Amino acid sequence: MSKKRNPLPSEPIEAEIESLAHDGRGIARVEGKTVFVHGALAGERLRFRLTRRLRRHDEAVVTEVLEPSPQRVEPRCAHFGVCGGCTLQHMDSAAQIENKQAILADVLQRIGGLAPARWLPPLSGEQPEAHWGYRRKARLGVRWVPKKGRVLVGFRERGSSFIADLQRCEVLHPAVGERLEDLARLIEGLSIRERLPQIEVAQGDGPVVLVFRVLDPPTAADCDRLLSFAAQTGFHVYLQEGGVETIRPLAGQGIELSYGLPSQNLRLAFEPNDFTQVNLELNRRMIEQALALLDPQPGERLLDLFCGLGNFTLPLARRAGEVVGVEGDAGLVARAEANAIRNGIETVRFYTADLYAQAGGAQPGAQQLGGQPAMPWLDQPFDQALLDPPRTGALEVLDWLAASGVRRILYVSCYPATLARDAAKLVGELGFRLEAAGAMDMFPHTAHLEAMALFERRC
Repeated sequence: MSKKRNPLPSEPIEAEIESLAHDGRGIARVEGKTVFVHGALAGERLRFRLTRRLRRHDEAVVTEVLEPSPQRVEPRCAHFGVCGGCTLQHMDSAAQIENKQAILADVLQRIGGLAPARWLPPLSGEQPEAHWGYRRKARLGVRWVPKKGRVLVGFRERGSSFIADLQRCEVLHPAVGERLEDLARLIEGLSIRERLPQIEVAQGDGPVVLVFRVLDPPTAADCDRLLSFAAQTGFHVYLQEGGVETIRPLAGQGIELSYGLPSQNLRLAFEPNDFTQVNLELNRRMIEQALALLDPQPGERLLDLFCGLGNFTLPLARRAGEVVGVEGDAGLVARAEANAIRNGIETVRFYTADLYAQAGGAQPGAQQLGGQPAMPWLDQPFDQALLDPPRTGALEVLDWLAASGVRRILYVSCYPATLARDAAKLVGELGFRLEAAGAMDMFPHTAHLEAMALFERRC
């Protein structure tokens, strides 16, 4: 006979929030058990309702704030607390980035046993409005809901696979964020409304591309409706019927996406499915900080690993003697080479290589690697290096990188846990010191934390 679970209490629980978890939830203790509370801030006294009981902890949601934190503000979005896109809109923007800096310090110490010689000021938008309408890349869920008799377009509900019922989004660029209902009405009129699960949003400095993922081919009437919508809104409509290789514009809808880096006199073109930073202002500020920390000189050779379409490579090449960029995606490398040509940069070379498979464990001077001829960049000396890896980090390239003779490494991280792990190896085993580190608020109002860390070789 199965044992019944204890029912959740119907009455709210009153407690004080001790601190914030890394995902932005408040942490309380109730009868010795940890409770993670959505919508709470550190230092607050409040009432909350349990939503889930687990063996090691419980989960809850705020029902009443009794003693608010001075950091608490009114969320701008009417859907905050339901939509899972944002978790920190109830916290002042300045406090958000200060909290992220504190999280970075905690992760570096707890996982890597490290603290930088100096802290970089947290990097965020210069003006308050820069924290809103910043997102230019996104994947929006789409679902026809028969019970509602309409289509929903937006992000998932918090902790759920359901699409949140959104009228607008405050963090998406207004060109898209203010037109979610228009998109829903468009899809409602398509014959394939039940076979269209998502929309990819891609935008540079200018027009917006919408890539509609379709599980069945649209009819001629569907295409006419999509083209009419594009003409009315200025959007450029693409279809994706399979993998990314099937992405194509509708007739007359093709456009070159690009973004500018004005202080470096650069413009980078990209395809709708290419990786680019979602926050253009923060990306520009991040590049400026990277240039200041590395301070490349005309006689130096720099290496940019996980270089993408040249976001850091080309600004570095404006100042250094030579820069080599290495990236695993051949399409991104092709775009990087084209971007170098269009910007008149001749002091840069790009290579396609699976860095996890090819650089891992290699030593400079090796003529063979994994039975294949070594990549030319593996045998070349470099003065400095920049790493911008995915969430999995860059552990596989660190031994080779240290043996290459670089005196300085700048690590741009989108996941602090792997940054801390890799930092521990660089400092503990490979002869570097952690000179500087700081958080970057690439995704305001979310718990997502990006960071930059500078390592210098010990004498």
